[in-house]
Amino acid sequence: MSIFAGTELYTEPTCDLCGEIENECVCEPVPAEAKPPGKQTARLSIEKRKRGKMVTVVRGLAEGHPAPHFANLLTGIKNHVGAGGSIQDEQIEIQGDQLERVKSFLAGLGFKVK
Repeated sequence: MSIFAGTELYTEPTCDLCGEIENECVCEPVPAEAKPPGKQTARLSIEKRKRGKMVTVVRGLAEGHPAPHFANLLTGIKNHVGAGGSIQDEQIEIQGDQLERVKSFLAGLGFKVK
């Protein structure tokens, strides 16, 4: 029970994923724990996009991480390499040829890297 329950300051608890009130939320429950990094293999590659832009792609980590943890991993990689990036189709894309930097970062976290 909340301190503010029954007052005008009380707000219903909401789901972190969809923003709906917890009683009305239809999201699937997030697994309690992701696979440990040592049991996951990150597959890194460099891809060339239109206009000659290079992108470092990290595959193979989405199934072991719930969405919020996957987004935090992206943020950590972006901060480490000093480049932008995004999540596209359950893979992480980092701008530029950052293969060695991403590889060292993920290895430092304990992931197997290929």
